[in-house]
Amino acid sequence: MASGAALVLAGCADNSDSGGSGSETATVEVEKVDAIAAELPEKVKSSGKLVVGVNVPYAPNEFKDGSGKLVGFDVDLMNAIGKVLGVTPEYAESDFDKIIPAIQAGTYDVGMSSFTDSKEREQTVDFTTYFSAGIQWAQQTGKPIDPNNACGKKVAVQSTTVEDTDEIPAKSEKCVAEGKPPIDKQKFDRQDDAASALALGKVDAMSADSPVTAYAIKQSNGKLEPAGELFDSAPYGWPVAKGSPMAGVLQKALQHLIDDGSYLKIAENWGVEAGVIEKSVINGAVN
Repeated sequence: MASGAALVLAGCADNSDSGGSGSETATVEVEKVDAIAAELPEKVKSSGKLVVGVNVPYAPNEFKDGSGKLVGFDVDLMNAIGKVLGVTPEYAESDFDKIIPAIQAGTYDVGMSSFTDSKEREQTVDFTTYFSAGIQWAQQTGKPIDPNNACGKKVAVQSTTVEDTDEIPAKSEKCVAEGKPPIDKQKFDRQDDAASALALGKVDAMSADSPVTAYAIKQSNGKLEPAGELFDSAPYGWPVAKGSPMAGVLQKALQHLIDDGSYLKIAENWGVEAGVIEKSVINGAVN
């Protein structure tokens, strides 16, 4: 990207955050809970590590700071989960659409990449819910786009997200049924590339999960703004192998963090407290 554009989208382009709410988050002290750790699958317990499949960047949930360190709300929360369980998360970067197959194959113990817990995904893996997010569109500042009437418009999404697989196709089909041109869906492998495309005017709008869109807007130095209201709230979940005891272990560990206040502190550190939950459940898909 040209230097001028890189300065405009510093946060979206290189996923570093110099605004104070990023890699400089406050430390949350968490101790091991033996009763919960004892329920870990033997493979994880004996190795002392939790292999976590992750796709980056998806700021502020999981991305790399200026030094290349993996940071984000999801990262801090999973690190806290590791402390409760007495194991060390070992993050393995992967394409988003390869994480669930790798969990099924036993390569990863858990996925951590802002997965929406859906009925369809629950057919192949189990989810432990940890957050509530909606869909939020963004537009170039002063160039309004209606998310409910974007026929013929170019809309950026990250590949294989619910915005790519469900939301935009459904809206595009409605356009065609009404005799209007379909939405021109522009797919990007990286979420930051989608945000950059919007800031540079290569697309008319971007659709992403609400915390991600909010962060992209914050980092755009006024180039982007919300388009419409947040909608279709749904839970984020950590995917694990179908029938694995790992789902219940993660649920108990997270509930411990919710109950002692650590979970809220982590969310507040990243400015995503609007999506915190009070109770973690297994397979809590709403659609």
